[in-house]
Amino acid sequence: MAAGVSRKISAASARAHTRRPKQGTPFQLPSGMFKKILVVFFMGFMAWAYQAIQPPPPKICGSADGPPVTAPRIKLSDGRHLAYKEHGVPKDKAKYKIVYVHGFDSCRHDAVIATSLSPDIIEGLGVYIVSFDRPGYGESDPNPKRTLKSMALDIEELADQLGLGSKFYVAGFSMGGQYLWTCLKYIPHRLAGATLIAPVINYWWPGIPANLSKEAHDQQFPSDRWSNRVAHYIPWLTYWWNTQKWFPACSVIAHSPAILSRQDLELLPRLASRKQYEPQVRQQGEFESLHRDLMIGFGTWEFDPMNLENPFPNNEGLFHIWHGDEDVLVPVSLQRYIAQQVPWINYHELPGAGHMFPHADGMVNAIVKALLIGENSHP
Repeated sequence: MAAGVSRKISAASARAHTRRPKQGTPFQLPSGMFKKILVVFFMGFMAWAYQAIQPPPPKICGSADGPPVTAPRIKLSDGRHLAYKEHGVPKDKAKYKIVYVHGFDSCRHDAVIATSLSPDIIEGLGVYIVSFDRPGYGESDPNPKRTLKSMALDIEELADQLGLGSKFYVAGFSMGGQYLWTCLKYIPHRLAGATLIAPVINYWWPGIPANLSKEAHDQQFPSDRWSNRVAHYIPWLTYWWNTQKWFPACSVIAHSPAILSRQDLELLPRLASRKQYEPQVRQQGEFESLHRDLMIGFGTWEFDPMNLENPFPNNEGLFHIWHGDEDVLVPVSLQRYIAQQVPWINYHELPGAGHMFPHADGMVNAIVKALLIGENSHP
């Protein structure tokens, strides 16, 4: 039998063999604390996001913190005020009475068919024109409940309170021209004639083939395509989209010169007088004026303009569309298609003209004479 081997083990060695290796002791939140922090963070983010997409309240004209009232105004049946401006001969002596609807980012002072119309025509034909601030613009009260129908009814009530008679003419430029379709829908019995000047088109009108609409929309600047899509698909995000700084927003709101055609640039000096009243346009806030315009104009319409019936079946009035074939803002291809599909439209396409063609020499004279007396004479 082999003898046992005895070894001496030092105290230090024994401690080394019996000591367990040290383990990390990470900080641990009490049970459920991490979930609570996530919930608080999420709620804080949602509160911030909600505030970011909420427009500030408008500064109502005549209110304590709002701009002063300087224009004559009517009080509508719902309590809102509509500011207006009269042009031409006195209405009690007028043979022809026209309600003019201004375009996007404009006001009652931007009444080109009044300011550019020859005095000889005004006096000779007896023309009275009233322009007004659309809701939220200038000195007209905002209408948070604004719809396509409410715009037509505002025009009708303005005409009634001013005593324009059972029938009157309507003319509108750009986005204002777009809204004249609503007059054809809701108050056709009040119209003696209508003229749409470079009217904006909603790319989501069902009567326009999707491929044609997409092709025309793709001609717009990317920033405008996105702005239109936001207004159409997620209108509650319109204010945030057009005020955020991460991506380019609407080029029209930014007054980008890139949206102007060659002719538009040549005509630009004729708009220099706008500087005198330009601050009034957005003085009540941009949401109820500019952004609401986009939401209504490019939203889902409750009717298709191309399905409307002829408001003048017995030729007792005329319906005109005027458009330039070099309009950068509104593709001419869509106007051509609409004119082809709606036989009762008198379509006037102007070679070499851009969006601002009404300011060209003699253009307004031709537009007004065609509307009132059916005379076709392009300058």
